[in-house]
Amino acid sequence: MRPRIVVTSGEPAGIGPDICAALGEVAFDAEITVLGDLSLLQQRAGEIGSKTIFSQCSPAGTSSTRAGSVPVWHEPVAERVVAGQLNPGNARYVLRLLDLALAGIAEGRFDAMVTAPVQKSVINEIGVPFSGHTEYLAERLHAARPVMLLVSKNMRVALATTHLPLRAVAAAIVPQLLDEVLQILAADLTRLWGIARPRIAVCGLNPHAGESGHLGDEEQRVISPAIARAQAAGLDVTGPVAADTIFVARNLAAFDAVLAMYHDQGLPVLKHASFGHAVNVTLGLPVIRTSVDHGTALDLAATSRADSGSLIEATRLAVDLAANLAQRALARRAR
Repeated sequence: MRPRIVVTSGEPAGIGPDICAALGEVAFDAEITVLGDLSLLQQRAGEIGSKTIFSQCSPAGTSSTRAGSVPVWHEPVAERVVAGQLNPGNARYVLRLLDLALAGIAEGRFDAMVTAPVQKSVINEIGVPFSGHTEYLAERLHAARPVMLLVSKNMRVALATTHLPLRAVAAAIVPQLLDEVLQILAADLTRLWGIARPRIAVCGLNPHAGESGHLGDEEQRVISPAIARAQAAGLDVTGPVAADTIFVARNLAAFDAVLAMYHDQGLPVLKHASFGHAVNVTLGLPVIRTSVDHGTALDLAATSRADSGSLIEATRLAVDLAANLAQRALARRAR
């Protein structure tokens, strides 16, 4: 069976609808369904000069993607959309797209979901606490510990903490957090990518990984003991390593993934190397979810200047991961 992928079109005032049009320009070995407002998607395709044809399909998500055509599971926006102008009246529509995608996977209609970017601020404006896709999906799926992993051609970078103010990071890095993140990272590298024994490098929190306690003691108190526990549990974990040297190419080559302690420790390096073509994967969920490596880019909506590369790569990766799981399930049944 070809993987069935549902793509949520994201914040309607941003570039989500624009980049969804690019899905009609790629031949995926999968059935791709976009979830969003059909009229909006058609309008935006016209505004950016895309030749992609969006056509309504049933919510079952069984329509194959033909060249130049993208099936749409139509979910209407609540209020009129103006490109580049946020409207809180459509914030719940954005969340409904995520809920419908999850329901579609739970009902067996889809094998994975891909998410176009959403605008956190406008969702919070309506009184819904929202720090990002990762946390929202984890809450909906009752997943205790979601892990954000950014994937590019040459590296995988996971985060111990995600969307926290920098002053809150040190207090958040506690033994239980690191134990769980390392276990999830190793398990999903095996489950999704088929890496039998993943090699993981763990960054220190402080410059030079604490310089033997002279530049901070979190490495000695928390990070090194967590690494030792992971090693005792059979994981191939190294560190703590200095974040300013682990991303040198020859050092990266020895590892399957790097665990950074906070958002801006690891992601600037990856995005510098691969922005527009990196993929955000949420680990620790019972579903496959990939996403883009960028935001809503309100200023680019309906201008034809939005780069669709990350959404295309996110969709390709979702297809590959879903196929990997299906193949391993077939192999287990054959045994």
